[in-house]
Amino acid sequence: MTPPPRDGRTAPGGTDAVRPGGGAAPLPSAPRPSAPAPLRIAVVGGGPGGLYAAALLKRGDPRREVTLWERNAPDDTFGFGVVLSDETLGGLEHADAAVYAELRAALVRWDDIDIAHRGHLLTSTGHGFAALGRHRLLAILQGRCAELGVDLRFRTEAPPPAELAASHDLVIGADGVHSRTRETYAEVFRPAFTTHRCRYIWLAADFALDAFRFEIAETEHGVMQLHAYPYDTGSSTVIVEMREEVWRAAGFDGLDEAESAARCAKIFAEVLHGRALRGNNSAWTAFRTLVNARWSHGTTVLLGDAAHTAHFSIGSGTKLAVEDAVALAARVDTHPTLPEALAAYEAERRPLVESTQRAAAASLRWFEEIAGQLDRPPRQFAFNLLTRSRRVTHDNLRLRDPAFTTSVEREFGCPPGTPPMFTPFRLGGLTLRNRVVVSPMDLYVAEDGVPGDFHLVHLGARALGGAGLVMTEMVCVSEQGRITPGCAGLWTDGQADAWARVTAFAHAAAPGTAIGVQLGHAGRKGSTRLMWEGIDQPLPTGNWPLVAASPLPYRPGVNQTPQALDRAGLTAVREEFTAAARRAARAGFDLLELHCAHGYLLSGFLSPLTNHRTDAYGGDLAARLRYPLEVFDAVREVWPADRPMTVRISATDWAEGGTTAEDAVEIARAFAAHGAAALDVSTGQVVPDERPEYGRSYQTPYADRIRTALGIPVIAVGAISSWDDVNSLLLAGRTDLCALARPHLYDPHWTLHAAAEQGYEGEAAPWPKPYRAGSRRPPTGRKDG
Repeated sequence: MTPPPRDGRTAPGGTDAVRPGGGAAPLPSAPRPSAPAPLRIAVVGGGPGGLYAAALLKRGDPRREVTLWERNAPDDTFGFGVVLSDETLGGLEHADAAVYAELRAALVRWDDIDIAHRGHLLTSTGHGFAALGRHRLLAILQGRCAELGVDLRFRTEAPPPAELAASHDLVIGADGVHSRTRETYAEVFRPAFTTHRCRYIWLAADFALDAFRFEIAETEHGVMQLHAYPYDTGSSTVIVEMREEVWRAAGFDGLDEAESAARCAKIFAEVLHGRALRGNNSAWTAFRTLVNARWSHGTTVLLGDAAHTAHFSIGSGTKLAVEDAVALAARVDTHPTLPEALAAYEAERRPLVESTQRAAAASLRWFEEIAGQLDRPPRQFAFNLLTRSRRVTHDNLRLRDPAFTTSVEREFGCPPGTPPMFTPFRLGGLTLRNRVVVSPMDLYVAEDGVPGDFHLVHLGARALGGAGLVMTEMVCVSEQGRITPGCAGLWTDGQADAWARVTAFAHAAAPGTAIGVQLGHAGRKGSTRLMWEGIDQPLPTGNWPLVAASPLPYRPGVNQTPQALDRAGLTAVREEFTAAARRAARAGFDLLELHCAHGYLLSGFLSPLTNHRTDAYGGDLAARLRYPLEVFDAVREVWPADRPMTVRISATDWAEGGTTAEDAVEIARAFAAHGAAALDVSTGQVVPDERPEYGRSYQTPYADRIRTALGIPVIAVGAISSWDDVNSLLLAGRTDLCALARPHLYDPHWTLHAAAEQGYEGEAAPWPKPYRAGSRRPPTGRKDG
């Protein structure tokens, strides 16, 4: 068998390679003093990660005395097959050619992913998978350890971790998710588990599938899914997964291993061709994501599932474990002291593992919510599944399988040669020429609320840059409603005249570009310094009084306590919104967005963390919605009927007891029922002790959930940074429009450059006549070699 291709392709959902660096700061030095390179090494756990670490460390210095303890027999194992990406195999080849050669001979390879969806079988090719049986993998690694002289002690419980640490220079805890090593020093490692909503079981079939297969069964009890792949010439791994409530309703909680296997084989009889399934100490399990605050303590270090877990739907825990082993051995071999080596190991691996865990979290949540995805068109469903982790994207899928990707684009409605982002979209009475939105970005440079030349240049440049819709910053409806003294407003006619100058320029210089205004009131987050002088910090002098849903300061002891709005105050603020909306219409804005997010006044009514009222405007969600809906209705009444209104919401507070994703769907439903043309779905910034789960496109699942549940247009925001991200999100049906902020600060002509880089020259991204000479990327150097 020829060596596997090294083409940058990844496993289904996108696993990463072993790469040096990663940028994390090294941990503080371990408490044990520096010592010579370790000569006595204890490895606890005889899985692939522990075995490979033992082999590599012994190979790195034959003088080392390496002992491995494993409580089970050599041929005891759980599960069946192991998938290894091309990148992982490349790392293994570099680390130990002997192991790699044996692995290569044992691998089965295939390129296809089959996705069965309501009678349609869709195949995507070009993915480059490799797998082998777990027993075979363990045998290869055990043989390599024995050949190198590692002392393998099977059927033997390891001595206590403290005892090992006292008698060895290095102790490696490779003892899995139930690690005794980790639990012994739990106060140092600080493990945190998150239990997820599905149950799954590992089974096997005695025939080889010819593709990675995803199958969905819609049963009377709910949706069940099958993940399956071959791992040798006559066997396939089969994982069956479903929501906890479906699992219980179907009676699986009362079945043993054999009964569960038989029941699953019956449910998925078609893909199994009527064959049986078998287990191997198989049990229904709820997946738990493990994160450790630290991976080392003194001379003890964790790797693999003892240190971290990532959901099986994006690749194998085995992959992460053997990559950990490669990195740990390399760092021990190349650093002068053990504390430096362990710090470097964690600094290298942690960013890569955390990135994998973020992708795994996106993937597992997709499968948790799969019931809501099934009504999509077949090709969009398949594309959505393939890109669920946000690691496989439109652009690299097009490279792998251009025919499949073209069929998805055709189903979406892309004319030939037109990327998805350059298809038009109708929002109420407004047609946007493309799907790119310049997201609202506070500038803090207005004087007395009046937008000046900076606003003209800033917004004018973005309009010239090709986006379909350019949004203003949050424009405040009153002087008291400002965040900072530099915030722009629409509480005077003079401010409206200044805004009219901006909209007139955008419409004249960039015909076809829409410009929208976002109206808001700061609420309890007002009267603060300019962002670069101290974000959310009160002014040193000249503070103005604040109002909010409830008398709760944003930061107790830092920000002032606002006054709770009474009936007169509620009416007055509502009228400020309507007056500002009238001025916005006269100023020539094409769209109006009501800001009900990020902890500002209207958002403060929606969140239970900031609304503690006991009157008609507080209590359950319907009551908390009452005032924001009153303001929306009042603004909608004065805003021109042919111009759309949208609403920005925080779909989660990222804090316990706050707005949930389920609440967000109901909030969106209410605004849509009152006439919102679209929901602009952001998250957080409601309370200061939030804990966001950052990552690429990290807020888009909330937009996807609202769009899927309600069928209303949504605008996705949040770390969308590339045109490939935009195309991927649109084709997957997760959003209708994509709003980008920082990319437009980096490059005002981001949209035009996205068109040029994709070879698109159509009317959805026209270059202004004075700029047409720049529509080709300039040469960067000699091309003659």
